Amino acid sequence: MSSRIGIGVISFAHGHAHAYCQRMLTYDDVKLVACWDDDPARGEAAAAKYGMTYSPHLEDLLHNPQIQGVIVTCETHRHAEMVLAAAAAGKDILCQKPMALTLADCDRMAAAVERAGVKFMMAFQMRRDPSNIKIKEVVESGVLGQISVLRRRHCIPVLFNPDFVNGPTRWHLDPEKNMGMFMDDASHATDFIHWILGRPVSVMAEIGNTVTQVAPDDTGVAIYRFAGGAMAVLLNSSVTLAGENTTEIYGDQGVLIQNHDDVPSTNGPLPPHPIALKLYTREQPRWQDLGIPIPASHGERIAAVPRAFVDCLRHDTPPDVTAEDGRVSVEMVLGAYQSAREGRRVTFPL
Repeated sequence: MSSRIGIGVISFAHGHAHAYCQRMLTYDDVKLVACWDDDPARGEAAAAKYGMTYSPHLEDLLHNPQIQGVIVTCETHRHAEMVLAAAAAGKDILCQKPMALTLADCDRMAAAVERAGVKFMMAFQMRRDPSNIKIKEVVESGVLGQISVLRRRHCIPVLFNPDFVNGPTRWHLDPEKNMGMFMDDASHATDFIHWILGRPVSVMAEIGNTVTQVAPDDTGVAIYRFAGGAMAVLLNSSVTLAGENTTEIYGDQGVLIQNHDDVPSTNGPLPPHPIALKLYTREQPRWQDLGIPIPASHGERIAAVPRAFVDCLRHDTPPDVTAEDGRVSVEMVLGAYQSAREGRRVTFPL
């Protein structure tokens, strides 16, 4: 392998592709080689911006011997198509969330990756965030005792943004391409919950439009139950102007509170003396600031995603966010949609 990992980008339809490329330009062990996009103007502009070659033919990218890994950032309903093509070409894959819109597509993707023997990693930035990494460490240490409730608020204000609603990202509002905003964005939070607590056994949910009608849904609340008795409450909204607290975890021996870990709570003005993560325990009955820095913007978290993928390729290590992780996240979201649609508790597996 050359001193630089060759990366190709499959579509700039998803805006996170720009954050990934901008950050990878700062890596001394990566070369952005080529991109494909079904929108030639978009693809050519991105190629010029990041020093890549553009081709309107996907096979040119997939058969380029300089490319070891590809980043799939097309519209969600095309993830399976692109992952299958990339796997067949022997390329390692970083896939934007959600993995797919159906479990059948998730299974096709996982089978193709296993058959080809290529690496596959999901682009879940919450797993790359120092605050979330510390949350997992604290929970696994046992200092909180038996977990009673985890509440995660993961929100964005994009449906209030006319550029998002009417611009090139409008495909997010198409139910065929993206299902709904809860599918698109709550997939981050379902992965976080799965990462921290494991797989749930059931879900009850309400998902719909509350203050807008531009997308299939703008807000959802889901309550997941776990075999050990714990509950997880997921609040996801695409119409949240501002926020502060993002995660609460209550155990019988301690409490962990996280702030400023999504767009509304990071990109706006912070309150005086903000604290990212604090811990309260029976042994030390006072709030302890765990000293986690708050990033300058939520974009910093998004831009952190490619580093783990590049390291995985460079050191030939197994991906730490797998196709199975991607599938669980999708299943948790689909279960919530089914519960909201049918007005009942839904059990897993679906």
